[in-house]
Amino acid sequence: MAPEVKIIDKSSLRLLGAPIFEDSFPNFVGEKIQNFNDVSERLLEINLHSAITLIRFCCFGPKLTYFLRASHLWIHPHLLEKMDQIIRQTLSSILNVAMDDRAWAQATLPIRMGGLGVRKITSISLPAFISSVHGTEKLIRNILISTLINFDVPCLTEAVNAWKVACPNSKIPGNPSSQRQWDEPLCKVVQQNLFSTSSSTAERARLLAVEKWESGLWLHALPSSSIGTLFDDTTFRLAASLRLGAPCCSPHRCHCGEVVNSLGHHGLSCSRSAGRIARHANINDIIRRALVSVGVPAVLEPHGLVRDDGKRPDGMSLFPWKMGRPLVWDATCVDTLAPSHLPSSSCCAGAAAAAAENLKRRKYTNLVGSYIFEPFGVETLGSWGPSAHKLFNELSKRLVDTSRDPRAGFYLGQRISIAIQRGNAASLLGTLPVDSDAEEFFDALLD
Repeated sequence: MAPEVKIIDKSSLRLLGAPIFEDSFPNFVGEKIQNFNDVSERLLEINLHSAITLIRFCCFGPKLTYFLRASHLWIHPHLLEKMDQIIRQTLSSILNVAMDDRAWAQATLPIRMGGLGVRKITSISLPAFISSVHGTEKLIRNILISTLINFDVPCLTEAVNAWKVACPNSKIPGNPSSQRQWDEPLCKVVQQNLFSTSSSTAERARLLAVEKWESGLWLHALPSSSIGTLFDDTTFRLAASLRLGAPCCSPHRCHCGEVVNSLGHHGLSCSRSAGRIARHANINDIIRRALVSVGVPAVLEPHGLVRDDGKRPDGMSLFPWKMGRPLVWDATCVDTLAPSHLPSSSCCAGAAAAAAENLKRRKYTNLVGSYIFEPFGVETLGSWGPSAHKLFNELSKRLVDTSRDPRAGFYLGQRISIAIQRGNAASLLGTLPVDSDAEEFFDALLD
């Protein structure tokens, strides 16, 4: 005899805490839209970095997580899209960017995939519902149908089929109660679509670079002025615009004579860039302080290690680093989108940084044997070279061992990422005409 299959009805789901049902969806969404509008107006009055952090962790999508997991709101995309539209308008107003569909699609991806981590409600509703049902399956069985073998929850089959249609080449997650495993394939579809429809090598290079783990570390940093991780509004706006490939300034002419378009990329590679020196000094100071923290004192621009052309490496440890030899490093930051780097950076993320590291090794061949030389190559869009990763991993391990804080290495990466973004912003602002008002060029894009 075939086992009995029972459908969990609405009254049973209400016992499990499901807050709303289909007949009340429009009213519920209407209340949320009003709440979203109120929150949106308040977010425009605070620091931009703090506003984005609140959106990611507290407002909009996070506020709806319980309802998305406990009801089948995903069946009504036309209602969810109304809330997404408010999020899009809020993000556009905060960043002061006329956000097109491509920028919006990228912004709503997780940070690890090149986005800003501001998720669409229409994107997370389906994974939230499916994972919640699978996660509570045992509880439902114990509470309602302990004597039955099989059961079915309304809309679960339709939800799984909708997920298969959205990502046809993906397998059912090994852990069906994990929302991230249901969400990951949907995000990859968006990510691959952005790359396949890229219109230029510069756009492909940008997308490859921002997908790297280290490129998004600055977005994970909690805004705090006391520890130096709080971005001012202009810096955060320019950093986000560069990440999304959105227009960030009005076209103008740089000091060097070149025309700067609305994307502002020229400032990242300009020979008269205002941010290069400060960024370079900041990165070296971060490495030096990290070495001091692990008990290896270091100095910047050490004497006695001069090349034939009179130039010195950026830093050297005063104690042996390993194998009885001191560490010598030399940092460099190259532009991912520079015309000379695009052929390689549009094919492989971090290629420009790797090439710069190889060049540094050739310049300091005289140090090999007596010292451990590690070039630290990074790119303007955040990617690191292989040697930078190697030195970072070694430093991170020692920082964790010294501080007993498992996130010590992560904080070091955030510092480096923040220094890169601040240098980028200074470079873009440095292209402005003398005695000009920055707001005239960078803060009037939506007017």
